[in-house]
Amino acid sequence: METLFNLTDLLTWVIVIVIFLGIVLPQMFKIMREYERAVVFRLGKFHMTKGPGLIILIPFIDKIERVDLRVLTINVDKQEIITKDNVTVHVDAITFFRVVDAEKAIINVEQYYVATTWLAQTTLRSVLGQAELDELLAERDKINKKIQEIIDQHTDPWGIKVVTVEVRDVVLPQSMQRAMARQAEMERERRAKIINAQGEFQAAAKLVEAGKMIENTPVALQLRFLQTMQEISGESSSHTFLPLPMNFLEAFNPSITDPSGRKVSAAVDPKDVDMDDSGLDDKGEPSGTGKKKSSGGSKSGGSGSSKSGGSKSGGSKSGGSKK
Repeated sequence: METLFNLTDLLTWVIVIVIFLGIVLPQMFKIMREYERAVVFRLGKFHMTKGPGLIILIPFIDKIERVDLRVLTINVDKQEIITKDNVTVHVDAITFFRVVDAEKAIINVEQYYVATTWLAQTTLRSVLGQAELDELLAERDKINKKIQEIIDQHTDPWGIKVVTVEVRDVVLPQSMQRAMARQAEMERERRAKIINAQGEFQAAAKLVEAGKMIENTPVALQLRFLQTMQEISGESSSHTFLPLPMNFLEAFNPSITDPSGRKVSAAVDPKDVDMDDSGLDDKGEPSGTGKKKSSGGSKSGGSGSSKSGGSKSGGSKSGGSKK
């Protein structure tokens, strides 16, 4: 009978010890992963930060808070924003951050993940509201950096480091999309016209250079003429070419008769023709001497008949005879 009581007492103690160990051991030993840290509070006061690996605690006295040190992601929901130039757009973003100080993340802020999420949304609306639409579309890297710096400045006392912020999508109204499409089309047309004008200018400059070269070497024009004929004849065999001299059409130029009876081209002014070359005076009558103007007006005793009318050369003081 005593043996039975002894076995019953032993079994009772074994059960008590097992229950005690089942309660105490989980409170006493904790295993922290490599990316986790344990913020230990002893009797409600901060004691220390432990981990990773096996940590030992005082049961029912020490309490811990686990903190994940990996990079966390916040998906900022789509926000309706009015830009600086009064354009309504819908923007969403994504924020990457991590905890660098587990003590501050637990003590200085309640639910640091939620607090960082709301801060990212507010900062996104504030920064994009100060930017124009063109800046939002063209300088997105600059805006991302500005948002990241502002969020990081506010989360630094929380022991949180904002790695980066990316504006993921910008949704424009349909009317604004059509206006921007027209603007882009006009810009393309402007560039095309400028490029065309530059090409015409360069082509004209090269033609001027070619003209100067051909002017110095007339044979080059004839060679170019023959080369053009060869190119055209190779493209179409149904044409017949008859080369003509370059001065062939000069025979068909209109001509007029000057007062001396000679035929000159219509492009020549009859007044420019020297009348003394034919031996006639200004009235069309035969001249007595037939000399040119350059030989009759000297003061060295030339004949007084060298110039028609009352020229001063006939009465020169150098001893010329009067007739």
